[in-house]
Amino acid sequence: MTSIDERLVLETAAEYGVPGPVAQELMAGTRPCLYLVQHKEVPASLRENARPAARTGGLPALPDGAEWPEGREPLVLSVDCAALPHDALDIELPADGHLLFFTEISYPPESSVVLHVPAGARTTERAATYEFRGEAMETRVYEPRVLYPVPGLTLDSDRQEGPQTSEFLNGDGAEEALERFEEAVRDLAFGGQRAGACVQIGGFSESWDMAPDEGDLVLFAQMAGQAIDYTVYTMNLIVGTREDIAARHYPGLQYEQQT
Repeated sequence: MTSIDERLVLETAAEYGVPGPVAQELMAGTRPCLYLVQHKEVPASLRENARPAARTGGLPALPDGAEWPEGREPLVLSVDCAALPHDALDIELPADGHLLFFTEISYPPESSVVLHVPAGARTTERAATYEFRGEAMETRVYEPRVLYPVPGLTLDSDRQEGPQTSEFLNGDGAEEALERFEEAVRDLAFGGQRAGACVQIGGFSESWDMAPDEGDLVLFAQMAGQAIDYTVYTMNLIVGTREDIAARHYPGLQYEQQT
């Protein structure tokens, strides 16, 4: 899983005026994630060995006999599970095959679906055109863009409620210092400056409203609209229990769109 050397964390904390005990308290509430970004956003130190693992948009390749999911939501993301870094997450994804994400990103979806296409399955690319009540219809197809996985680290939304952190935040300028430190830590885990609008697998959500990953629910994926279409300003979040995610019970996932 993604981690940062404790010595480096403490050195970074000192640089931003954050006490070591506060830094350690914050780091105890982290979760690893994978960011899926375009090649130009892969940190320079990782770019030479970067390998593609996902694609936005395009048309879905589905097993023979399988149809486009009911609701005809656009395909927004395809993930090659075998190309993801092993042991990078604390949720269980399939070791191989492809995950296909169907949902609306420009306005709240009426339906959303995640499908797993097993490795080796015979597939056929489906057309965007279809007939509905005798009329010719066409599902929106987003521009395909190749994405690369980069490990990252996320922080709990309740991270500032610990005793050490709460006491520190009573001081002048502490809030700004803490925010700068947290951003620096996330960049360190990413290996460079993190991408802005991107796709994230696992970790804590960076929701724009109430976080949906609470209680027994953990983040499966979040997709910034601009990571798929530069003109769309939404955040689609998918959450589920660890048990459903591990068992590939994707109908049990919950979907939320924030704007």
